Amino acid sequence: MVHLTVHLPREIKLCGPVWLRWMYSMERYMKILKGYVSNRHRPEGCIIECYIAEEAVEFCSEYLANARTIGVPKGIEERIESRSGFKVIPIDYKTLCEAHYYVLQNTTVVDPYMSKNEKWLQAEHKRSFSSWFKRKIEMELAHPENTISQQIRWLAHEPKREVLSYSGYGIGGYYYNTRDHDSRSTTQNSGVMVEAESLHMSTAKDKNPIYANMLYYGVIEDIWELNYTQFKIPVFRCKWVDNKGGVKVDENGFTLVDLNKEGDPNDQFIFASQAKQVFYVNDPNGGRWSVVLTTKPKLYDRGDVCDNIEETPSFSRGLPESDDIDNEDVAYVREDCEGIYIHKHHLTRQKRIKIHLRINPPNRATR
Repeated sequence: MVHLTVHLPREIKLCGPVWLRWMYSMERYMKILKGYVSNRHRPEGCIIECYIAEEAVEFCSEYLANARTIGVPKGIEERIESRSGFKVIPIDYKTLCEAHYYVLQNTTVVDPYMSKNEKWLQAEHKRSFSSWFKRKIEMELAHPENTISQQIRWLAHEPKREVLSYSGYGIGGYYYNTRDHDSRSTTQNSGVMVEAESLHMSTAKDKNPIYANMLYYGVIEDIWELNYTQFKIPVFRCKWVDNKGGVKVDENGFTLVDLNKEGDPNDQFIFASQAKQVFYVNDPNGGRWSVVLTTKPKLYDRGDVCDNIEETPSFSRGLPESDDIDNEDVAYVREDCEGIYIHKHHLTRQKRIKIHLRINPPNRATR
């Protein structure tokens, strides 16, 4: 086994990744074929009969693909894009306004109204923009030749107080759970990351702040669908980690977060489509820090997983990219000492005995 690590890189260069050429799939399928045999005197006939029956059942199931199956578990694609733990709950008016403001702030059709009142918004912020936007749309609707779309009309009205709450939600190839659900489960699906544009100031008196993209890490507290009568918008209410003292990158390039340091409690919501799933693993060195592990969305094409290993994100920022690695042939030979090549047919019988005795010394009886 010592030489295994020496030969594996050469085999991967010649034949590609191991999972493209291993025999496990064929061995597993042979186990399935052996299970078809019910009469050991006629194994071929049993295999053919069961194989034809299975093909007929699969054809019927594909023919009735849109029908609801009974006794057949859901496919992985259906489970990823599904929802669980559905219930209708009322929420307080302040939280509803906060979620509604986030929807308005991040909807493209509302951007013209945002840009016209940018200075006013900086002063008033979340307190009164929703009510101002509602009055503005009502004034424009009073003109018979208005061009207000149906989406803006329904966005101008606040969503219903009763929201659809879920404990699990699948979207974009990810499946998310709330923190409360994860506390009763052995798996973790509540970690989330989002890239957002934020205002950066060098000091409190900085008159030239700049906007830059930053990564924010958090945990999903609630999964809601806001009901705007004609359409529903899924949002995540999250507890975010404070980037000023709760996020750091260690010397190995791993991102560490302190989940106990909470960020701005007045900025909790994101669209479900904006989220990216991450996992938090306790730092082996101990302490309050957790290591952030990113993952890829599971995208499907006719039921098959479309996976590209080259696009798999690295856990560490310190590792070089695949393009930076030199692809030239590397000789896996030691250069710190001179090698000696020995051919078997050049050795005499006496030398072979001496080599054998050096490798396998005889047992000596002790007195």
